[in-house]
Amino acid sequence: MIMQSVEQLERVLAEPSPALVGDMAKIEGDILILGVGGKMGPSLAKLAVNAIRQAGVKKRVIGVSRFSTRDLADELEAAGVETIAADVSDEAQLQSLPEVENVIYMIGFKFGATGQEYRTWAINAYLPGRVAERFPRSRFVAFSTGNVYPLTPLIMGGASEEYPPDPVGEYAQSCLGRERVFEYFSRLNQTPMVIFRLNYAIDMRYGVLLDVATAVNEQQPIDLSMGHANVIWQGDANEIALRSLLLASSPPTVLNVTGPEIVSIRWLAERFGELLGRKPVFVGEEQPTALLSNASRAHQIFGYPRVSLRQMIEWTAEWVKRGGETLGKPTRFQEREGRF
Repeated sequence: MIMQSVEQLERVLAEPSPALVGDMAKIEGDILILGVGGKMGPSLAKLAVNAIRQAGVKKRVIGVSRFSTRDLADELEAAGVETIAADVSDEAQLQSLPEVENVIYMIGFKFGATGQEYRTWAINAYLPGRVAERFPRSRFVAFSTGNVYPLTPLIMGGASEEYPPDPVGEYAQSCLGRERVFEYFSRLNQTPMVIFRLNYAIDMRYGVLLDVATAVNEQQPIDLSMGHANVIWQGDANEIALRSLLLASSPPTVLNVTGPEIVSIRWLAERFGELLGRKPVFVGEEQPTALLSNASRAHQIFGYPRVSLRQMIEWTAEWVKRGGETLGKPTRFQEREGRF
């Protein structure tokens, strides 16, 4: 299969596995997605709706975003997602949201954080407490990031959940702040939660693979100082997020979510070079540490991702070759000082 269009990509992202369909029948109550307008939110919402339909159960999926234009809201509603245009940082609008049994929290601020540290902390660490206070009896999956870990030696194989956080830079520090604030309210109100530490989801329109493939195709130099990374197909990450509602606990369950490989950026660029007919241009040298997560716990619980690394590489190469649509949002995975 080759991804021919955004419409086909969206269909693939929104196709639930039998395991998700089975778990959706076990999840009690409606699902509220806060921050549905981000990169992953629309496909997660559509995936949830399709899983509910295939499970033959009745649940509402409600997506909340500011929806600066109606296009996304109309698209989601056509797919069966209820939408609410709201700025949850406004207290009146936050309080007006409906009571729900399940909350997927996807709100965050990363790019532009340097120079706007005050805003970064307000969105990433202050707002979660207000939302947790608003929904003390709900079940949460709160998106976080592998950036809460330090750069770790390659020989370690990535930081597992047992490894103590030690974030580099204010963005990553604020993300640990988000986790700690959620944990505080989980313990205070016995709110069941999952802290969802995601490390580089991708689809054809954004992500580490697109960044590397584009650089290879355009003969731009690829910095090897962050010489390794983790990636996971966005559809697999979204599926794990929804299924994780069944893992929510107080104190929170912490879960690393990424693919099983430690991906060499040099190797990745060489594979794209073969598929695109280009010779990669490299600068710098691989360092002995990188930002890496060990997601073996998630794999034990949910199984390995359905979409393999090689499949993602092939899809991405074809997408770049055809000049497919992108979001224009580089991951900046090469950053070693935590400045975003």
